[in-house]
Parts: sequence; structure tokens; C-alpha cells
Amino acid sequence: MYQRAIKKQVEIALNNYPVVIITGARQVGKSTLAYEFVKDKNFDYVSLDNIDQRKIAIKDPKYFLQQFHFPLIIDEVQYAPILFEVIEEIVNMKRLETGEANGMFLLTGSQAFHLMKNVTQSLAGRASIIQMEPLGLDEIMQRKTEIYIPTQNRACLYQNDNPLDVKEIFQLICKGMYPELYRSEKVINDYYENYISTYVDRDITEFINVKDKIKFHDFLEYLAAMTSQQVNAADLGRRLGISGKTIQNWLSILEATGLIYFLQPYNDHSIAKRIVRTSKMYFSDTGLATFLIKMNHPETLRISNLSGAFFETFVVNEIRKTFLNNKQPFQAYYYRDNNQNEVDLVLLYEGKMSLIEIKQGVSFHLGSVKGFKQLEGSMYPIENRVIVCNTLKSYPLNRDIQVVPVSSI
Repeated sequence: MYQRAIKKQVEIALNNYPVVIITGARQVGKSTLAYEFVKDKNFDYVSLDNIDQRKIAIKDPKYFLQQFHFPLIIDEVQYAPILFEVIEEIVNMKRLETGEANGMFLLTGSQAFHLMKNVTQSLAGRASIIQMEPLGLDEIMQRKTEIYIPTQNRACLYQNDNPLDVKEIFQLICKGMYPELYRSEKVINDYYENYISTYVDRDITEFINVKDKIKFHDFLEYLAAMTSQQVNAADLGRRLGISGKTIQNWLSILEATGLIYFLQPYNDHSIAKRIVRTSKMYFSDTGLATFLIKMNHPETLRISNLSGAFFETFVVNEIRKTFLNNKQPFQAYYYRDNNQNEVDLVLLYEGKMSLIEIKQGVSFHLGSVKGFKQLEGSMYPIENRVIVCNTLKSYPLNRDIQVVPVSSI
């Protein structure tokens, strides 16, 4: 079993907040991580996946909580949102009695929208929310997770440990990074088939009409082929014969349940007039996306016209995980202007900018990164310029631009 990088952030949060909430998509490892605190810290544990426990929690939340000792883990807490009000009462009483209530509750949930709504209403200032993602390269390679800032030192830090060639990368892209796939020799297609049916049946039914389930499946498949691309709800709706308002609602559901996320276009006062303003959408896991488009054989995907989009998605996902696993904001954008100048990832950290182009090859020229020049007048100083690609060794393109391997992320 892999050591999860986010565990350190959970431990820190438990020392500083009465309630810690781990949220994220289904099967990213929330329950497994939470249960480690039963063994390590003597937490009591209950899961609301258990229908009997769920009924008691909803019908009589005070009695439900009296059954357990503190500190307490409540798994899949979104099934009984009324618990948040009672948890608030318990935390407030503990603070009044002892002046200290930190580390009382560790909650997990798969629906960020409901969790955030209830935290805002009942637990503001009392809860820390930690977003959990599927496994990252660092965790699979069993190395320390450091925030990815593409300095020259970072490029050299990991590349010699276990360099990944293009075949290995596309194997990871198609397999995906859900922990269960690395815990045992599961049939990947069966795993994702069950994942989709479980996701739709358990998480989506309360958001959409039953008659829309088939349409929603079609929408999911179509959207998976658009990963790392700009998504316009109205245009997508016309293609699928669904209203743009419905598409926007479904996109919000996918984002709230952790299956996708968006990058906004970068702009500041000097370039705002000429940028393209549509968001780019990324699937949080490439294995799920390749399954949805029925292209989950590594060699088939690698030689397809979607290979670049999935390679970009994989790289952006891994960079994003290094921030989230250190509980740091992922201040990332993309740049594209009306003259077709592009930068795949514009990363802001500590007031400085890093420009990242993501490409499949190994040899490049300055024309490959012409978009970098368009941001030289930005309000932020540019600290790093890199091309992340399939090279096995880092090398300079010129004095300012470094070409680095995926394994250096």
C-alpha cells in the first residue's frame, strides 16, 4: 500500500481544527487514509455507506453520535448533512468546557458542493477542508512530494531516480491513478465499468432526472474526448442536442464530484484585450477518460490524434497534485490569444510566474515556445520557462528555456 502524501496535511489540520474534512472523487483513497487514524490515533469509526447507520444519523443525529467516542471518523458524511449542526454544538460545548476542541472529528465525503455548503453554514472557522486526488507519481515512485516549481535544480532532482520512457507514460495514462488499481491485479475495464455505474447510480441520481441518465452517459463520453481543451457549454449542447443550461449544470456536477476541473485563461492589464476567454477542462484522471472514449490501450492512444491532449492532461494533473498534496493553492492558468500564441500552463507561486509548455517529442526549437514571449510584459516576473516532454534527460534549449522529462515533476 502506498503512503499518501496528503496524510501529513491531515495530521497538521487535526492539530489546529476541531473538524477536518477530506473530500475528493470516489475511490481516490479517502476512506483508506481516514481508517489509518483508527490504528495510529485511536479514532472511533463509522461509515454512512452502512444503510442502518445512515438511517439513525438522519433520524436522530444526537443519539447517533452518542454511540461513539471522540475523536471520531465519519465516512461519507454527505449522506447525513444534518450531522453538521450537531457537530457544531458538540464542538462549541467542548470549547466552552475545556477551551480546546481540536482533532475531534475527521470526516470524509465525495460531494464537495454539499460539504462546502454545510461547512459554510455550520462549521465556518471550525473546519479545515483537504482535497484528495488519485495517486501521484511521487507516491507511486515512493519519493517525497515537493511543490512543482520548474527550476533547474528541480529538473535534476528526480530524473535519474526512475526515468519514464514514452511507453511507460502511456501505460500510466491508460491505467489511471486510482489506488485500487495498484493494490491488486484488477481487470482495468471491469474496474472502470463498475466505477461509472456506481458514480452515476449513487452520486448523480440526486442531481439529474432518471430519464437523463443515458444522455448523461453520452455527455461523459463526449466530454472525455475534450480533455485539455476549451469547453463552451452552448456549443457542446448544440452538438449533443441538449440545452446549454443543462450542459453547464452537468459540468458543475462533474466539478463538484471531483471528476473534472477547469483552468481559466491568464490575463492581466497588459494583455487582457487580446486573450481568448473560454476555460479549459481537464479530467482529474486519465484512465477514466481513456475508458470512456474506448481508447484505453497504450499504443492505440499513443498513435492517435488524442495523444497530445491526454499527455497534457496527465502532466497538468501531476503538477496540480504536488500543490494539493501540500495544501497549497494551485494558481494555474493557460494562455491563448487571437494570434494563436499559446502557453499550456502559466503557474503563479509566491509572486513569480513559471511558463510551462507540454509536448510529446524530445527535440524542439524556439518556434515551439513562441507563446512565452507574449507574457514577457506581464505584471509578474517570469522565473522559469520549461518544456515538459518525453526526453529522458534535461537539457537547455537556450539560456532561459529548459527541456525537462516528465519524471522530474
